Amino acid sequence: MVVNVKLDDKGRRGKVVTMISGIQHNPQVIEQMAKDLKKLCGAGGTWYKKTIEIQGDHVQKVKKYLSGKGIDVK
Repeated sequence: MVVNVKLDDKGRRGKVVTMISGIQHNPQVIEQMAKDLKKLCGAGGTWYKKTIEIQGDHVQKVKKYLSGKGIDVK
């Protein structure tokens, strides 16, 4: 599984969020992953469909977390 991690600020009045997209798991796994990432980054966020959003610039932390879980990051 390859997951995309990028910064996005479109439609957020200049505030950035870290977007994790392309997650191929069931909703329960994605929800738990979102909770873990929010706790790791100390930030708010949300998840919907196959995407997780974490408020702020946390690309490096997220990539390290996903690599530790055995997920390929793009």
